[in-house]
Amino acid sequence: MAKKTLSVHEVVKLTGITARTLHYYDEIGLLKPAKVTEAGYRMYDDMALSRLQNILLFRELAFPLKEIKAILDDPGFDPSEVIAQQIELLELQYKRLGELIAFAREIQNKGVTEMNFNVFDKSEIEKYEAEVKAKWGNTNAYQEYKQKDAARNGSHYGKLANELMAMFSELGQLMHLTPNDDEVQEKISALQKFITDNYYVCTNEILNGLGEMYVCDERFRSNIDKAGGDGTADFVRQAIAVYCSKNF
Repeated sequence: MAKKTLSVHEVVKLTGITARTLHYYDEIGLLKPAKVTEAGYRMYDDMALSRLQNILLFRELAFPLKEIKAILDDPGFDPSEVIAQQIELLELQYKRLGELIAFAREIQNKGVTEMNFNVFDKSEIEKYEAEVKAKWGNTNAYQEYKQKDAARNGSHYGKLANELMAMFSELGQLMHLTPNDDEVQEKISALQKFITDNYYVCTNEILNGLGEMYVCDERFRSNIDKAGGDGTADFVRQAIAVYCSKNF
């Protein structure tokens, strides 16, 4: 019996990702269809869908596509460990959501009696995401992250996230300029330095991958556009591409 395969439309319906994303994954060699019909339609089997599931898990941890490809193509890749880590991340998110619901219900029932912003703190989730990302990226990056992490306290993660969003806000204010404008390029250089200083060495290759992620990942695109205005994510991607082409 022939294996059942799914069309692009069926995969889109099953996973919620776009056809454009599937086509792009094929173009960069991240996810190849099991076969292409004579009419040119891409078809995906269970093996391809399993790889797609792993891709989506790593996307939840904000990995650049190039890094995901390298990890999945590594003979030592262990999908069971990835799933275990994803479960832990989801449990942290579930816990935080429960706290938010309880807080909202208290306001609904009793009114606001005191200001409490602790329930909005995502530092625990952000810390876990950063640790897993550094671990899977490569051992050197993980050790570097751990050294920097030792000097941080819990509130520092939220501060870093706010500073990063502020940088995107500043870039959004420069969208009236061209991506290769000197002022824009200075901001990209500062962005690269910020990531290196606070997370891991952000090489031009990594930075270029981040630029693509800012556009392809809807979560990142939405947050960056919210910080700097509609179109900021794409503007940043273009500016990063210019920066990397000049500095490779």
